[in-house]
Amino acid sequence: MVARRKRILFVSESITLAQIVRLAVLAGALDPYRYDLHFAATQFPSCVSLPFSRWPLWGLSAEHAQARLAAGKRIYSFGVLRRYVASDSKVIDAVKPDLIVGDLRWSLAVSATSRQIPVAGLINAYWSRFAQREGFPLPDHPVVRWLGERLSTRYFPKALPWVFRHFAAPLNRLRAEAGLSPVGDLLDVLNFGDFLLHPDPLELVPMRALPGTHRFLGAVPWSAPGQPPEDWGKQTGRIPIYVTMGSSGASHALLRLLAALRTLPVDILLSTAGRACLATDPLSPAVRRLSFVDGDAACARARLVIHNGGASTGYQALAAGTPVLGLPSNLDQCLASERIDAQGAGLSLRAGSLTTERVQHAVHRLLEEVSFATQAKRLQRIFRTHDAAEEFRRFVAQVA
Repeated sequence: MVARRKRILFVSESITLAQIVRLAVLAGALDPYRYDLHFAATQFPSCVSLPFSRWPLWGLSAEHAQARLAAGKRIYSFGVLRRYVASDSKVIDAVKPDLIVGDLRWSLAVSATSRQIPVAGLINAYWSRFAQREGFPLPDHPVVRWLGERLSTRYFPKALPWVFRHFAAPLNRLRAEAGLSPVGDLLDVLNFGDFLLHPDPLELVPMRALPGTHRFLGAVPWSAPGQPPEDWGKQTGRIPIYVTMGSSGASHALLRLLAALRTLPVDILLSTAGRACLATDPLSPAVRRLSFVDGDAACARARLVIHNGGASTGYQALAAGTPVLGLPSNLDQCLASERIDAQGAGLSLRAGSLTTERVQHAVHRLLEEVSFATQAKRLQRIFRTHDAAEEFRRFVAQVA
């Protein structure tokens, strides 16, 4: 008799492209002759290879979710999460998976748990309660515009416990309705799962002692199709800089950034990540603009990578040994930038308070001070010691 293939269901939120591509890379690492692979999401971008059984999910649009996040509001209300759970449940009941691997799909804490199906949550380690940290950095919250950066920085730590409970309250209410105990605050929600998988190198995010259900995979690499222009970075006297704000970076920061770079001797390649709002740039007509580009190739050729501060492009640059300038706005991007800056491989500037002077000073330092390139090369060697695909295969073989 032929043994039934274990069914693995990958469930992704689709607020950022990174959430989909990380799961797609991990799913692609599994042997389809050994596992029956299913992928559920609210959208299936054409730039991502998804050769699996696909299941559409209901969910918020990326634009709506990011707008709420930028305004400092809850992303998910109680009613929205109920619709998420209903959508999840239809797919779960149809697939009947042996294991669910989820990326930021909060509703799995009800839909999967109530069916007693194990969940492996994918979450960057800098969100973990076990991460060694002194506190949380201040994101570009509207309160910064009201109170100013100095007062906001002072009162943010005092308000944060309430904020974390406030964001988690709708999910805890929904779990109570389903007869389940509360998960906890926002950190507990983000780190929900019978198992937790961290798409980071351990060396970048020092931790206290971890439970056996937590596992570091290393960075999960993905690069879009499309090579950089052949002549980019080959102009005499021009320094190649790769710029991308990804799918979730602050679009308002891009024009300020490019305006600040206009007078510098740089050759800029800009990837818009398919965002229409970033497709034109009246201030810098000489900038090379592409919708998508092979980020691995672009990072390898660039002397400097400027991005939204998040882990996806940040890790891609470090894997190529290239220092970074992060322009974070939300808390996730701030946390990722904080870790890279602490390693001496980059600098970060708040997206909401960019000035020409700050940008030019940071770019000058990153290009002229040898230590940044040295530390980026050191991290490149560390990144090469990790194989996320192999670690994930080992994990699934053990638990499914």
